[in-house]
Amino acid sequence: MQSSELEIAIVGATGAVGTVALELLAERGHPADKVRLLASKRSHGKQLEYAGQNLTVEEATPDSFNGVDVAFISASSAVSRALAPEAVKSGVLVIDDGSAYRMEPDVPLVVPEVNGSDVEWHSGIISIPNCTTTPLVMALAAARRLAEISSVTVSTYQSVTGTGAAARAELLDQSWTMLSDKELSPPQEYPHRIAFNLLPQVDDFVDEGYTVEEMKMLNESRKILGDPELRLTATCVRVPVEVSHCESVTVEFDAPVSATDARTAIAEFPGITLLDQPHESVYPMPSNSAGKDQVMVGRIRRDLAHENGIVFWLAADNLRKGAALNALQIMDECVKRNCLRPRVPASG
Repeated sequence: MQSSELEIAIVGATGAVGTVALELLAERGHPADKVRLLASKRSHGKQLEYAGQNLTVEEATPDSFNGVDVAFISASSAVSRALAPEAVKSGVLVIDDGSAYRMEPDVPLVVPEVNGSDVEWHSGIISIPNCTTTPLVMALAAARRLAEISSVTVSTYQSVTGTGAAARAELLDQSWTMLSDKELSPPQEYPHRIAFNLLPQVDDFVDEGYTVEEMKMLNESRKILGDPELRLTATCVRVPVEVSHCESVTVEFDAPVSATDARTAIAEFPGITLLDQPHESVYPMPSNSAGKDQVMVGRIRRDLAHENGIVFWLAADNLRKGAALNALQIMDECVKRNCLRPRVPASG
């Protein structure tokens, strides 16, 4: 079976990631009659344009998956918990964008360029990682071809669409309000205004002063890379940018690694584009990564603080490779490996 033959349902079709998933399917020429749009009750009946046609959004219910081959779920964890098991009972492969199943031991957490073979042991649900984890593990997978990684320190600069469409609207509204010298309304999406500001808080705070987002990066990276002892510390920052997350990454190895070798290894890794001509002001940015499928990496240099370290900067569209594209690539991987249906019994 080819991917183009699959009946695909998008749960959360009206959201930021669902919208991009729909765009990507249209770019592929996926038949409109094989696309099913699902969302919350309030979006029922809404029309969305797809490849020159109007498709009607239906309310997502446990009975929405009859005849569906693959369901992409990009909604809250509560929605994923309620609907994913029901879809699996109908023989559907669920590719889930949320955090509900990521750390479940019987659910693969997949970035196809890094651990594509993990799709083979799914039991009906495959998770995609957080949109900051995906580009990071791709770069780390490239780097560890040179030597074992001792530790990773990463700081993220995350766009507002990582929160969702409402956060993007709030950023734009606050920006126009401030530029017009008008009084701001109290923020709704974040604890402080995001316009012309930086928030060193992404998600809630948990143990030892870290946030949920920062712990996701640690735990998800360990699972995807198959390294449960990986030493990684993160500081996640929300920035007033619409699309694309950026990251500053320091990697310490257990042996010397040159910047030249790191540049070559990263450039050769699938899904990564090297933008590394800093003296000509060529490096990854939100403005040149938004709307692109590739992870952009640049400013690769020797770490002056660690003898065996390198430092680099990356940018990636959080809605495409960080979410919707990765989900489609997982589907492709399952088709290629002939494991669209579970090879192990569904749990429960």
